[in-house]
Amino acid sequence: MKFLLIFSLCILGVLAKHEIYEGHAVYEVEVNSIDQGKLVHDVEDNLFLDVWSDAVPGRPGQVLVPKVQREVFEHFLNEAGVQYKVQVENVREQLELEDQLLAEAAAKSNSSSSRLGFDKIHTFAEVDAYLDQLARQYPNVVTVVLGGRSIEGRPIRYLRISTTNFQDARKPVVFMQSLIHCREWVTLPATLYAIHKLVIDVTESDLVRDIDWIILPVANPDGYVFTHSNDRYWRKNRRLNFGGTVCAGVDLNRNFDMNWGTASSTNPCSDTFHGTGPFSEPETAVTRNIIQAHRNRLALFLDIHSFGSMILYGFGDGSLPSNALQVNLVGVQMAQAIDRVKWPQNRNYIVGNIMNVLYAASGGASDYGQLFAPYSYTYELPAWRNNSWLQGFLVDPEFIEQAGFETWEGIKVGARRAAAAFRQRNAVERK
Repeated sequence: MKFLLIFSLCILGVLAKHEIYEGHAVYEVEVNSIDQGKLVHDVEDNLFLDVWSDAVPGRPGQVLVPKVQREVFEHFLNEAGVQYKVQVENVREQLELEDQLLAEAAAKSNSSSSRLGFDKIHTFAEVDAYLDQLARQYPNVVTVVLGGRSIEGRPIRYLRISTTNFQDARKPVVFMQSLIHCREWVTLPATLYAIHKLVIDVTESDLVRDIDWIILPVANPDGYVFTHSNDRYWRKNRRLNFGGTVCAGVDLNRNFDMNWGTASSTNPCSDTFHGTGPFSEPETAVTRNIIQAHRNRLALFLDIHSFGSMILYGFGDGSLPSNALQVNLVGVQMAQAIDRVKWPQNRNYIVGNIMNVLYAASGGASDYGQLFAPYSYTYELPAWRNNSWLQGFLVDPEFIEQAGFETWEGIKVGARRAAAAFRQRNAVERK
């Protein structure tokens, strides 16, 4: 009876939280030319719509449209002759469904302070405490590092995983992070699963013996907490801009010093607002500092996102790194490893340049990583069962462990290929 009461109160609480999305709809938009795509993009930008993917010829885009703007948006599409369909009539219903599924899973969860299971989405507090627990249990391998503090003062902490305490300069470094876009909850199991396989359930010892790892599970702690408490679809950090709370936040994945400000927004109300300058945000400064501290040994950088089943590489303006052929080859090998074990309902991974596969973007983490790591990628994890009924960013508990497992299969391949290239390069330099 007590459990039922608590469960009911939790559900009532989240129902109230999701009222802001009552009547919001997800549209799928198809364009037949580059010019028509630009026209749609400009209107979406002017209306400050939440664009999940840009529409380009041959690939529809997805956009979240508030209830009060649906009539205006549909009028524009009809006048412009743009084909569209409404994928979700009322987003609030899906948010409530996700909460129900996750609450039921949490009630049955076998997670504890010493073991975070893959049967629920964990809170920031749970993850933060877990890092300390791992360091206490595995002091010879795990070190917790405080990289800095967020806008609201939360600790931004990461793990260093190493059998030699990062003292062996001959070992390459792999750095991965998740939740820089805080609504992308399904990315957290990817970093937690990697930690589990490198520290607790070590079945491939070469990955720990031969490589030093840095893993930052929650790169945007304030935003992540906000998605749990206030707004499930919040994307940015929680900086209070000139526009106040309504227009709060900086898109952290537009705040890095690589082509900053060229394919992002100057408006604080936009979901792609790039901030007042490169690394204006303490959250991105943490990632920058990690990259800079290990630049001489950084072999692979991974920024984990969702959704779309993609592995993307630089640069967001369409230009390519000097070793683009090798970057593409390793990307394909990672994608193939995932595809071999993925759920059959999900499509195969797409590999390619960020701009050519997804959209133009500037100031991205993986673009900045590419300046220092020979191999740098953005992973876009799949939507649950290829978006069949639970939309986009939302998570079904059935997919949590699978998301971690299949992503780890790709990460392993990338880590080994990047490490081998690092050792080969060092051997040539020593001759």
